[in-house]
Amino acid sequence: MTGTVYKSTGSWYTVKSDQGDFIECRMKGKFRMKGIKSTNPIAVGDVVDYELEQTSDTVTGTIHHIHDRKNYIVRKSVNLSHQMHIIAANIDRVFLLITINNPPTTFSFIDRFLVTAEAYGIETILVFNKIDTLDDITLEDQLYMQHVYQEIGYQCLRVSAAEGKGVEALKELMIGKTSMFSGHSGVGKSTLVNALEPSLDLKTKNISEQSKQGQHTTTFAEMYDLSFDASIIDTPGIKGFGIVDMEPQEISDYFPEFFRLKEQCKFNNCLHKEEPHCAIKAALEKDEIAWSRYNSYLKILEGDDEHYRVDTYDEDRKASDKTRE
Repeated sequence: MTGTVYKSTGSWYTVKSDQGDFIECRMKGKFRMKGIKSTNPIAVGDVVDYELEQTSDTVTGTIHHIHDRKNYIVRKSVNLSHQMHIIAANIDRVFLLITINNPPTTFSFIDRFLVTAEAYGIETILVFNKIDTLDDITLEDQLYMQHVYQEIGYQCLRVSAAEGKGVEALKELMIGKTSMFSGHSGVGKSTLVNALEPSLDLKTKNISEQSKQGQHTTTFAEMYDLSFDASIIDTPGIKGFGIVDMEPQEISDYFPEFFRLKEQCKFNNCLHKEEPHCAIKAALEKDEIAWSRYNSYLKILEGDDEHYRVDTYDEDRKASDKTRE
C-alpha cells in the first residue's frame, strides 16, 4: 500500500493512505538514503510504501520503501553537527514567517533559510506577521527588511494572524499546493494556521517576555489538509539554521542577486572577498546589494555555524544600518 507521511514523532509515523485512511506505521529496519546522513530518514511529506499488520485489536503498518523525493528542506542537526535533519519533503512552497521584535527575526536567519531553500529548489515567500503590533520604529524596520528582499525578487506578504489581515491573500497562494510554514518559535505559525482554518484549533502560546523567545507549541512537524484544497505542514519553531554541506564556490549561486552578477567577476573562482575586479563587491559599494546580505554570505562562507543558534540581532542591525546610510 502507498501513502503520504502526515506526522512523524521519531519512532511512529502517521501515514494517510491513498484511500484517505490514517494508519500508524513504524519503519522496517534501518533506511539508508543515498548520500544523505540524516537523523530522520523519513520526513513529513514523504510518499511511502507500507504493509498492514494486525496486532491484537489494532491495525498498524510497516514502512518498507520511500519514494524518490521531488525536493526536501534540511537544516543542520542540533546535536550531531555533521548530520542533517530533514524538516519536510515534497513541498510546493515554503512560507517563512518573520516577526520584527516579538520575537526578533534576524537577516542572518532569513538568509540561511533562503540559501538552503534555493539549494533544494523550493520557492520561498516571506510572511511578515504580527504587523498589528508594530510601532513607528519597528514598522520602519519591517518595511526596510521587506524592501531588501523584494528588491532581490522574493515575494513578501504583510499579515496579522490575530486580526485576520492579509490572510485571504495568503490563502490564494496556498490553493492546490502543499505548503510549509517555518520560522522561529513564537512567530505565530500555529495562530496563522488557525486563522486559515479555525476548525483545526492548534495549540498556541505567548512569547516569553524575559527573553523575547517563543515557546514551542508544535513539537513535531505535522501536515494538515485544509478545506480550500490545500495542505499545510506546520513545523516546530527553530532557533537557528545551520547550513549543510555546501562548497565555498557554490554558496553565492544561492544568493540570486550575487548569481546574476558573478559572471562579470574577473576570476571564475572569485569568492567575492579580497579578489580584484569583483562585480559583487563593486555592486555592494554602489548599494546595489544590501550589506546585511553580504554579511550573511561571509558568515556562511567562513563556516560560522558554531553560533548558528545564537541570536545575532545586533550584528544584523549594524549591517542593515550600513546599507541605510
